[in-house]
Amino acid sequence: MCGIAGIIHTDGPGDVGTEMTKMLQSMKHRGPDSAGYALYGEPSELVVMRFKLADPNETSDFDYNERLERNRREVESRLSKIGATVDRVEGESAYAYRATFRYEGELKPLADYVEDIPGCEVLSLGHSLEIVKDLGDAQTVADQYRLDSFRGTHAIGHVRMATESDVDIAGAHPYWAYPFSDVAVVHNGQLTNYHQWRRRLERNGHRFQSECDSEIIAVYLAERLADGTSLETAMKQSLDDLDGVFTYLVVTEDSLGMAKDAMAAKPLVLHEGENLVALASEESAIRAVLPQEIDSYDPYESEVLVWSR
Repeated sequence: MCGIAGIIHTDGPGDVGTEMTKMLQSMKHRGPDSAGYALYGEPSELVVMRFKLADPNETSDFDYNERLERNRREVESRLSKIGATVDRVEGESAYAYRATFRYEGELKPLADYVEDIPGCEVLSLGHSLEIVKDLGDAQTVADQYRLDSFRGTHAIGHVRMATESDVDIAGAHPYWAYPFSDVAVVHNGQLTNYHQWRRRLERNGHRFQSECDSEIIAVYLAERLADGTSLETAMKQSLDDLDGVFTYLVVTEDSLGMAKDAMAAKPLVLHEGENLVALASEESAIRAVLPQEIDSYDPYESEVLVWSR
């Protein structure tokens, strides 16, 4: 019983950090264990990398802080060694960091090289995408990472109730579509052919950060985008290839998309305004950012919709 939400401004940047927090917090009852955001700021010449060096559940041993600082310096060193010009590496919490740098090479070897550092996990890479996720409800995470000041064009988010895996950051959504820039997914439901698709994608050279089936959707879509398939076509293909009961939201550098399987058992309410589109598992989330009287509807089963900023 998780909750998902998405928002896109079609007329320029908005306060997507604050807006997504309001939407997710209104669905706290659907998932109090963790909350996550995929936020899109204005595209930059710099690459933005969000990463963590530990999990909040880990016990702080006697050299915990020293080890994290040593590994943070190692991340910066490895970025330089692989050809990046580092702008800055900032701590967002005791274990989570945000790095910005100039880099012209492929993202996969960079992510692999950095993640070879013990405890390091790259949460997102791109010129506008920033994934932030942690334990607790949306307001707790927003306060911890100061998301009220984040302005951008679109975002998706997720509140999680852990039912089949641990309460940790690795199991929290959204998922970055490693190793593709600026693609992320949130998902409510279950894929019944998860293992089949994981093995197929791993044979194609992809690695996964978790055991969560949502990550399969992200990499499935990004692989097709990399082959030149449009987002809408890739999403329609996913409804044929992925089995199960699910609703998912996907974001790229300039688009937000939604898809529902043929059974349409997982709810999603949609509002399309003149300059803003908002969608969520519950209408209360939309009303959290649009308190005035609005028109909304539940999209039909097996439907794919895409909006661009």
